[in-house]
Parts: sequence; C-alpha cells; structure tokens
Amino acid sequence: MKKLSVIVPCYNESLVVEETYNRLTSIFSLEPYEYELIFLDNRSEDNTLKILKKIAHEDKKVKVIGMSRNFGHQGSVACGINNCTGDVAAVIDADLQDPPELIPEMLQLMEKQGANVIYGVRKSRKGEGWFKKITAKLFYRALNRMSDTQFPVDVGDFRVMDRKVIDTFNGLKEKNKYVRGLISWMGFKQIPFHYERAERFAGETKYPLKDLLRFAAVGIFYFSKKPLKIATLTGFLAVIAGIVYAMVVLISKLFLKDVMVSGWTSIIILIVFFGGVQLLTIGVLGQYIGNLFDEAKDRPEYIIDEKINF
Repeated sequence: MKKLSVIVPCYNESLVVEETYNRLTSIFSLEPYEYELIFLDNRSEDNTLKILKKIAHEDKKVKVIGMSRNFGHQGSVACGINNCTGDVAAVIDADLQDPPELIPEMLQLMEKQGANVIYGVRKSRKGEGWFKKITAKLFYRALNRMSDTQFPVDVGDFRVMDRKVIDTFNGLKEKNKYVRGLISWMGFKQIPFHYERAERFAGETKYPLKDLLRFAAVGIFYFSKKPLKIATLTGFLAVIAGIVYAMVVLISKLFLKDVMVSGWTSIIILIVFFGGVQLLTIGVLGQYIGNLFDEAKDRPEYIIDEKINF
C-alpha cells in the first residue's frame, strides 16, 4: 500500500472533530505509509468548518471539503470516495463510535486475506437506546428478505476498500446512493471485521427517526423490486376476497333472506378495504416513480462550496 485516504463525514461535530483529528494523526504518523485525512463538512450549523479550516491550515495532510448545503451523510461519504487519491480508503464517522485505532488492524487483515473490502461488523452498540438497536436489527434483516442482493447485518459505513472498489464506485451513475449497499452489491472479496462499537465521544446523534426512515426507504426501493410484487399480490388477494364476499352476499340474498343483514356496514368495510389496497399499491408505485424522477433530472448528488489543501 502506497497511500491511505481516511474519509470523515461531519455535521455539527465541533465538540469532537479536533479529538478525531488528534487520534487519527497519532495513529497514522507512526505507520510506514503516506496518508491523507479528508474531512467533509455537510454545512454544519456550529463551528465544525471553522475548526477544520484551522486544522487544515496547520497540517497539509488534512483536506477539507465544505458542501453548499446539507446533502446527507451518504452524500458526504460518496463525495469523499469521489475525491480521495489513496490506493486504499477508510470511511469512519467523526463521532468516534467506530474506534480509529482499528483501521491499521483492518488494513493488515486486508493484506493478509488479499481482500478488496474489510467492513466493520458491530458486536455491540454502546450508548444507543433499545429502540435504535431493535429498529437497526429489523431493518437489516428486512432488507435482506426484500432484496435480491444479500447485505451483511449490523454493518455501517466503517470499512476500508482498495482502489479497485473505489474506481468501480466512482463509475456508478445513480444519484441517491446507499453506499454500504452499493459496495456489498459490487461483489469482489469482502471480509467482515468484528468489533465493539463505543459510545459517542461528545454531542448527539445526527440521525433522527425521519432520517432513519428515509435512509431505510432508499435501501429498500433502490435494491429491491419485491415491494412491487407484494403490492401486486396484495391486490390479487383483495380481488379474491372481494369475489368470495360477493358470492357470500349473493347466496345469502337468494337462500338466507332472513339471515342477511341490510345496511351500510358491509359496504363501508368493502370501500375501506379496497381503498386501502389501492392506496398502498399507488404508494409503492409512487416510490419507484419518484426514484426514476430523481434520476431523470440528472442533478448532481452533491455540490461542493469549497475545497482546502487539494
């Protein structure tokens, strides 16, 4: 390995970003290879960018990219991969939940196994609530059930990848990238690296529930056609149920006149049931059409406001 690029997406990390830089430099200054640290500020509302500029002014190995607005975590990671120059790239969040001290071990495992990707698998998730842990487990398992591509579970973006994977990723044209899913989809030789995830060094999580749901939707609708199949099956079953119910009503009307209950209850039930099925099907179709609409506009995945030390 000739050069390592460390990609660090940041958003409102003023309380931790300097510690992240110190820990990264203390590790890689002792390693026998060249490195660059790429910090990507996703239009933070605190002093994150100001701190990064100060660090970059003092250390030319630090490169900073400031976004024109918040393009999301995955947009930042994609931007870092697009702009790195290393033979190997490592992706790690700024919050230090993924210990940077593990990166040299991951690089050694990559060299030993002749792998293209070493991805971190979380054995535990310290400092996270039960709700997030449960939803994360359910999401990864549901995604595997829904998708034609199998994704490793309990995995984030913490990983190292070689130049072959980087170049392949940079050749992908879709705009709303689900980075860890795309890297899994690529294939090549990918090896898990199990580790204990730490608590945040400081600050709060930047993934509220609405962002997690949007993230999950991208993962499902960009890697699976099964929602369409489920919607079709639901519609088919609804039609069968409607036919059966119509036969019951007809038989009751002809032969069980005294039993047949007149009124609007049955009609309302049918309207609500079939209306729900139609709305569900239209909603699923709308998700796929919306994805096509985003891709057809061909807008860039992110816009860079400034670059430092490039």
